[in-house]
Amino acid sequence: MAIYLDFEEPIKALEEQIEQTKEIGVNTNIDMNDKVQELESKLVETTKSIFANLTPWQRVQMSRHPDRPYTLAYIDAVSNGTFQELHGDRSVKDDKAMVGGFGLLDGRSVMFIGQQKGINTKMRQYRNFGMPNPEGYRKALRLMKLAEKFNKPIVTFIDTPGAFPGLEAEERGQGEAIARNIYEMMRLKVPVICIIIGEGASGGALGIGVGDKVVMLENTWYSVISPESCSSILWRSWDFKEKAAEALKLTSTDMKALKLVDDVIKEPINGAHRAQTEIFETVKNSIKKYLEELDQIEPSKRINERIEKFSSMGVWK
Repeated sequence: MAIYLDFEEPIKALEEQIEQTKEIGVNTNIDMNDKVQELESKLVETTKSIFANLTPWQRVQMSRHPDRPYTLAYIDAVSNGTFQELHGDRSVKDDKAMVGGFGLLDGRSVMFIGQQKGINTKMRQYRNFGMPNPEGYRKALRLMKLAEKFNKPIVTFIDTPGAFPGLEAEERGQGEAIARNIYEMMRLKVPVICIIIGEGASGGALGIGVGDKVVMLENTWYSVISPESCSSILWRSWDFKEKAAEALKLTSTDMKALKLVDDVIKEPINGAHRAQTEIFETVKNSIKKYLEELDQIEPSKRINERIEKFSSMGVWK
């Protein structure tokens, strides 16, 4: 059963009207095609109107939509089911919030890595709600080094509310693990593409977010802090989360304008959660295009450009 956000209610009402009209036609043998076509045209117009004018907070809601595809869905679609997951950080354990392994992208071997949220309550607990522990980032780094050893490009899918903030994660070196990943990703000799497919929160996102191409899907966000946490710090309440989302400039449009990401991948007009096959194809074609560009650049030059790009972010006076 489809889930609708509060601002999607007009879409839900129209879809229900269309179904009811079709049922009336079937039950009464009356030709309702004209009425159905009229309602479908209105549905298209309403959908375009709603999604063309989303607020930053509504885009945050979109990025968290329960029907939105997660990392493993993208990897499976992009690799046509050839993905072979690899496990463990060779030190502590296998972090289920971070997944990675080799897969074929139209015959080319690629290392896919990403944070995985669960598709239901039990799986969300199993995946720790997409919040990796230090061993998750160390697993990701091990796989990146493996890809570099065999000269295979790396594609990361970012979708996390942040690195796990538990005491045990801090005891095992959460900050060091993320910092080490940032340091090592800067110097990887192979092409690295990072795609934000949902939430891109704080160091949890940065731990696998340093690449030659850092891109966002249209209805995602990327920020040092979530709107709710920002609101609770500044106003001691979550009630100002919409105001915080506006101030944080966390949408894909803002990030592109601030030159913090390289590109924005357009989503279908009704969002990735309503047209999954379409968004999978778009993402796959985008990855292939980026790899073609990066393959033309010498590894040493790629590394220098990557370092220069991240070093030049921000404003100094």
